[in-house]
Amino acid sequence: MIATQIATQNPVLQLQRQLIDLIQQAVPGDGEYATAIDSLQIYQRSQPTEPLHYLDCVAFCIIVQGSKQVFLADQIYYYNPLDYIVLSVDLPIMSNVTHATPDEPFLGMRILLQPELIRDMLLEGEFDRPVATPKSGLLVNQSPSDLLDAAVRLLRLLQTPADIKALAPLALREITYRLLQGNDGARLRQLVGTSANMNVVLQAINWLKHNYSQAMQVDDLAQYLNVSTSSLHHLFKTVTAMSPLQYQKRLRLYEARRLMLEGFDAASASFEVGYQSPSQFTREYRRMFNAPPLRDLQRLKPKV
Repeated sequence: MIATQIATQNPVLQLQRQLIDLIQQAVPGDGEYATAIDSLQIYQRSQPTEPLHYLDCVAFCIIVQGSKQVFLADQIYYYNPLDYIVLSVDLPIMSNVTHATPDEPFLGMRILLQPELIRDMLLEGEFDRPVATPKSGLLVNQSPSDLLDAAVRLLRLLQTPADIKALAPLALREITYRLLQGNDGARLRQLVGTSANMNVVLQAINWLKHNYSQAMQVDDLAQYLNVSTSSLHHLFKTVTAMSPLQYQKRLRLYEARRLMLEGFDAASASFEVGYQSPSQFTREYRRMFNAPPLRDLQRLKPKV
């Protein structure tokens, strides 16, 4: 009774209750679901999950209920209810839900951020100038009430599909505005490369994503980007918590794992993603996924 009274009096907890209700009404059960709003996904987990490796793209997420942890290289980030997450660049990460029960499942919403919208709003609005030195591409912070309120209005549109085309862009614009205006707005402004240093990182990430199977020397990548090798290494590690070679290795291993799940054998997958030595591939695969390829695939494939 006391807890209910506190929730009624606290506007943030009221907004959380609305978010919980809206997500649970929209999901049929555990899983991650696309919605009628193109850039919005919602998800539910009724129990903790095993760590999952993936390349996550530029996005904004709110943890509505439950807890989660994310591993970026050797860094660990913890997310609790009403924390929000921003990824300002594409990052190879590992994450898992740490607290969820059938009665209080892990619930969240994820919005793919739109660089074009951010760029337009920066041109239109009065925002602080971005710092010249890039910051980490992943952040966590507590959600203010105005951001939660905009999220509620966006989710509520799922109940009135006819309104989505006209009103969803307004809610998404407000969410983006609140993020840009917040304490971590400079992180989000990194996404559009408004500083020369950040442009170097964005170009490096783009090159690696499209050329991960090619042999690469960091010196050559630095020369291609017209910066010194030491500058590239420093800037890249500041944003991604790893070196360009480590980033490339993760992209290769993630893609090899995907190929093997589709039927490739380990040797073929290793050559496809750029490895010249299957034994080296197996060593690095075991180090990344805590099991050699065959055993890892047996663990991942559903039991028949």
